[in-house]
Parts: sequence; C-alpha cells; structure tokens
Amino acid sequence: MNSLVRRVSSIFKPSLFTTINPNNPSPQQLQQWRGIKVKVRDGNLEQALVVMQRKMISSGMERLIRRQQRHHMKNSEKRILARKNLERKVRSQELSRKLKSILIKKVSTLDFESSDLGSTPGRTS
Repeated sequence: MNSLVRRVSSIFKPSLFTTINPNNPSPQQLQQWRGIKVKVRDGNLEQALVVMQRKMISSGMERLIRRQQRHHMKNSEKRILARKNLERKVRSQELSRKLKSILIKKVSTLDFESSDLGSTPGRTS
C-alpha cells in the first residue's frame, strides 16, 4: 500500500532533479531557474558583491525584498496606512482634475484666439 501511495504522490509532486526542456519549460521548471549567480574571480569578493547588487537591482529582486513585511502590523497601523493611502489617492485625483480643467481652459482660449485671428471683421462668407 505504501509503495502505491509513493508512486501516486510522485506523479503529482515535482521532483527536485527534473530535467528541464529548454524548448517548452513548465512553470515549475522556470521556478527552478530563478536566482542570481555571481562568479567570484581571483578571490575578489567586493567586486562580486557589487555585481550581485547590480543584478539584484536590475532584476527587481531588491524591491521585492524591501517590500516584504518584516514584523506583525497591528490593525490600527493598517487602518492608519490605509487612510493615508486613501488621502494620497484622493489628493492626486483632485490635482489631476484641476490640471485637466486648467488645460481645457487653456486649449479653448487658444482655439478661440486662433479663430479670431483667421476671420476678418468686415468680411462674411
């Protein structure tokens, strides 16, 4: 019975040592390729760290690490952050509405002025 369970579970559970088909990789196989590799040349660890940091920044890994929550956040802190985010969003929307109305007024006055310049007062078509 145990051997049967092991066989069935091995079908559904991906192995750690699966061969990766480069032509058609599955999502599990792509996850195995994740990571950053850096070679340390001539024992120069400082240079390898600089290269690793550059690769982490360019791949977005650094942002993911910084974004991770490091400690438990109380509900009151969550509410405060949510309120601040909402206020920031509302303020941004208000500013964009004001800017849009200013631009519309500016464009309409420019259109009005250009139409006045194109027509002569004594001439009718």
